[in-house]
Amino acid sequence: MNILLPTDFSENAWNAISYAIDFFKSTKCNFYLLHVNRIKDMVTGAEAYMPTAEVIKEVYTKPSRTKLIQLLKDISENHKSNKKHRFFTLTDNYFFLESIRKHVEEKKIDMIVMGTKGASGLSEYIVGSNTGDVITKVKCTTLVVPEHSKFSELKEIAFPSDFNLSYDINILDPLTEILKNFESSLRIIHIHKKDTQLNSEQSNNKELLNDYFVDFNPSLHFLTNKKVEDAIQCFVESRAVDMIVMVAKNLNYFQNILFHTKIEKITYHTDIPFLVLHE
Repeated sequence: MNILLPTDFSENAWNAISYAIDFFKSTKCNFYLLHVNRIKDMVTGAEAYMPTAEVIKEVYTKPSRTKLIQLLKDISENHKSNKKHRFFTLTDNYFFLESIRKHVEEKKIDMIVMGTKGASGLSEYIVGSNTGDVITKVKCTTLVVPEHSKFSELKEIAFPSDFNLSYDINILDPLTEILKNFESSLRIIHIHKKDTQLNSEQSNNKELLNDYFVDFNPSLHFLTNKKVEDAIQCFVESRAVDMIVMVAKNLNYFQNILFHTKIEKITYHTDIPFLVLHE
């Protein structure tokens, strides 16, 4: 596995790195620690100008490399050495998203692991944030780790679905790997409004999902609620869910969860990581 770990050297970036190391403890992995010096931070003064290569090297690249070396030391001090894990450092002076896309392609990245911040988790913070941009604009499976999330064995995994399978079913392979590795229980959740029935296509897709996950004995849960996020919150809290898994193509269905603009009661995101699957 090739895992990309973007870092801005913050606490929540460190937390995501720690989570990734524990999450993949039994897997052979190359971890790429990436720090991006964003171009817009370099353009300064009344008349915007691009610094010379020499200035960029001295002011941005060298300090970043020093911090990445320190990060490697912190990892070796805080995590037991694992022969299955190798670490590489990358530094870039570029636009953030372009840098992520470039490394995903060049290093054949299987998963990006990123932290997110804020007591309201992904409610309003994520709009326009690096994490929000990555999960919506980079076609790579991404694990989002909230700042207070600590790794524990994944006993319960929630998979919300609208039963409109607009994607290739093989996109779910990373989820089956997790279910296999952690022997987790899978909870497939469908949120619907009162008095609405599944149409024939949705019913067929429900059966298809059930067949696909048959080895893991999934349970199906139908929740009635006008608000998707409230329904999932109630479920997550009542079942002590350890991870939420979503398909990127379904993000419209979940944008109430991801791009909520008011801080209401979406506190469950503070602790629960979620995995966004891309084709």
